[in-house]
Amino acid sequence: MSNPKKQIIMNEITFWKQNKLLPEHYCDFLMTLYSEGNNNEEISGNAKKAINPVIKRRKWSIASIFPVIALLFTVLLFTIQYEWVVVAIAGIFAASCLVGAFYFAKRNKLLATMLQLAVALLMLGISVKISMTYFAGNNNMLFALLITNCILWLISGIMLKITYFTISGVIGFCIIIGAWFYI
Repeated sequence: MSNPKKQIIMNEITFWKQNKLLPEHYCDFLMTLYSEGNNNEEISGNAKKAINPVIKRRKWSIASIFPVIALLFTVLLFTIQYEWVVVAIAGIFAASCLVGAFYFAKRNKLLATMLQLAVALLMLGISVKISMTYFAGNNNMLFALLITNCILWLISGIMLKITYFTISGVIGFCIIIGAWFYI
């Protein structure tokens, strides 16, 4: 087993020992096993480098808040009578999510991904609401706005190398073009 992998495992065992997740003699046995019985060297691991599942779960829960809020704004777009208020708030939230996605692009991939999804969902909801409010009954405008969204997803996916945006853009574009010719 390669040395970095051994070190990761030894870090985990040290974490288990310090937090009493396993009995001490089990941890000592595992440390001896992974250090290949080298008692001459100091057998140690760094518990701070161990993967902590609680921290991982917390990151997921924090990151998943943004798509949920975006979904909430999308629902509010179609239920509240004062459209311009919700559209303005959703637009501000989408802009702040977009800024956050660029800010976290290199630091926290998970949070950046969730922010990108929130922006895409909000832009789709806002464009559909604008089409339904200001161009009621005009299906061509609705199709044009939906195609614009799909093209934005496709361009974003290609330029930023985001596979799910590329696939969503292509599939959405094909479905909308098919529906346009069918209707």
